[in-house]
Amino acid sequence: MIHSMTGYAAASAESPRGTLAIELRSVNARFLDVQLRVAEELRALEPMLRERIAARVARGKVDCRVFFIEGSVPAGSQRLSAAALARLKTLADEARTAFPDAAGMRIADVLRWPGVVAEAPADERATRAVAEGLCRRALDELLAARAREGAKLAQVVSERVAAMRRRLEEVAPLVPQSLAAYQAKLAERLREAIGSALGSAGDDRVRAELAVFAAKIDVDEELERLRAHLAEVERTLERGGAAGKRLDFIAQELNREANTLASKAASPAISDCALELKLLIEQMREQVQNIE
Repeated sequence: MIHSMTGYAAASAESPRGTLAIELRSVNARFLDVQLRVAEELRALEPMLRERIAARVARGKVDCRVFFIEGSVPAGSQRLSAAALARLKTLADEARTAFPDAAGMRIADVLRWPGVVAEAPADERATRAVAEGLCRRALDELLAARAREGAKLAQVVSERVAAMRRRLEEVAPLVPQSLAAYQAKLAERLREAIGSALGSAGDDRVRAELAVFAAKIDVDEELERLRAHLAEVERTLERGGAAGKRLDFIAQELNREANTLASKAASPAISDCALELKLLIEQMREQVQNIE
C-alpha cells in the first residue's frame, strides 16, 4: 500500500495526573524528522514517543505534541513544597537584610517561584501506560489518514502513467513514416547542395549522410525505455511500501528520456508527444513528492 507523508491525528485519555492529550502532524520531507513538544512534567516520555513513531513511520516530518488539557488536573493533585518554601523564606530574609526598603513578596510571587507548587506523588507507571496507549491510537489514526491520501496519490500517478502509455502507442506507428518523410526532404536538399559538385559520387555521399542522420534521430530506443520506466512505476505502486524515493528517481529518468525524444523529434507529431510527456511527468512528480 502506498502512503502519503501528510496526515493529522489526535487522541486524549484520562491519566492519574489529568486528561492527557497527544497530537501528531506530518508533512513531506526527504527523511524521517521527528519533532517533539512535550510538557515539562512529561519529559521522561520523550524517548518512548520517539521510538514508537520511528518504528511505524518511515519518512516525513512528524510533529508530536503531548500535553495536559487545561483545567483537567484533579483536585488535590498539587501541593506546596515545604522544602521549597523554607529555602524561599531564607532567601527572602537575606534579601530583606541587604535591601531593608524593598517591598515584601506577594503570595502570587511565592506561588510562581520554581518548585514551590509541586505535583502530588503520582503513579508514573500508570501515566506512562496511558501515554503509550495514546501514542499507539494516534499513530493508528495518522497512518490510516496517510494511507487514504496515499491511495488517492497512487490513483493520480496511475492515471498519468496510463495517459503516457496511450500517447506513446499513438506516436509509435508515426515514427517510421516521419523518418521516411524527413529523410526524403533531407536527401533532396543534400543532392542540391553536393550533388552537382560530386557528380556520380553524389548519391553515395547522400546515402552515407542519410545513414548517419537516421541513426541520430532514431527514437525507438527512447520509446522502449519510456515504456520500461512506466512499467517500473506500475510495479512500484503495486508493491507499495516506502516507494516515494524510488518513484521520484524513475520520474527523473522519464523526464530525461522525454528530453532526448524532443531533441530527436523528426516531425511535429513526435515533438508534440515529447512535450505532452514532459507535462504528464511533471504532474506525476508533484504527486510523488508527497509519497512516503
